[in-house]
Amino acid sequence: MERMLENMDQQMYEALLREFVERGGSDLHLAVNNPPSIRILGKLQVMQGYGLMGDNAIKDMIRRMVGENDYLQLTKTGDLDRAMSLEGGYRLRINAYRQQGTYSVALRLLPNRFFSFEELGLPINVLEAICKLHSGLILVTGTTSSGKSTTIASLVDRINKERPCHILTIEDPIEYCHVSQTAFVTQREIGRDTASFGEALRRAMREDPDVVVVGEMRDLETMSAALTIAETGHLTFATLHTASAVQTISRVISAYPAAQQAQARIQLATCLQYVISQKLIPRDSGPGLSLAAEILVLTPAVRALIREEKSHQIKTAMQTSSQLGMQTLNQSLGALVDQKHITMETALNYSEEKTELRQDDAEATENEEL
Repeated sequence: MERMLENMDQQMYEALLREFVERGGSDLHLAVNNPPSIRILGKLQVMQGYGLMGDNAIKDMIRRMVGENDYLQLTKTGDLDRAMSLEGGYRLRINAYRQQGTYSVALRLLPNRFFSFEELGLPINVLEAICKLHSGLILVTGTTSSGKSTTIASLVDRINKERPCHILTIEDPIEYCHVSQTAFVTQREIGRDTASFGEALRRAMREDPDVVVVGEMRDLETMSAALTIAETGHLTFATLHTASAVQTISRVISAYPAAQQAQARIQLATCLQYVISQKLIPRDSGPGLSLAAEILVLTPAVRALIREEKSHQIKTAMQTSSQLGMQTLNQSLGALVDQKHITMETALNYSEEKTELRQDDAEATENEEL
């Protein structure tokens, strides 16, 4: 029977976070009656030598990370999102939550630097085109741990280096800290600097931003405000938890009441510029992760499909418009297979259209044989 870690002293606290960083983990999970578990290259594994986490040990951990005032807020609300800095320039995103009467913690370790466009694994011409825009909405979507925040942070970092403008970020919590360079950067954190995304976005128009970063479009209020800001001449970045470009468009429109969906469709068709839907996939060729991404570019034809309620035809437009920077998830997965980063079996595991991917692979093999 494993021992129970009843308390978390400073030495144990520092050792746990140090091992988390040194082993290259992306996430760390703590819960009562469980050993600490770390996610490495997408897979959870138990951290040895700590034993089972006791209730007081979890509470000690939370207090050391967020302080007594935020801990008291957690006891009242049952949820808390915060961020903190670690040695080496890393940032730690903290989510503490109540479950079955005790507290659990999910920690996300953020990279200690911004990635170059070459490192991101997305088409460089698309990233450069986005950075040249001065208005419109850019949506980066995907599941948890798909690199959405990293992609947006790298785009904002490039704009910060090259454009004399005001960049305003609204996040819950602040994940990447930007230092003003050519641009002037201000960053607001929900709960600390402002009450909510909706309130911050309403106020944003008075703060003279050129570029606005919305951490996540979680509800109708945030979606509506983000669309309005993008429509009124600001370059706006936001994230959504959706798996594809078509699903993203449907998700935004369906968030509105039925009577408002026609207007929302027109608004989205007008201001949306790019949708990038990401998946991070463990490589079969060696250590590390590869990025598979679906990219939708809002051409006049795509805008017309959205306005005319023909979103189901957008995928066909993506499949036949690679010269414009578009690609489907299957096309991206196929490229990773061709580059021998992943196997076809892995590609099929991550594909949303497995039958189509098998067919494309069979046709490619047949063409090679001919």
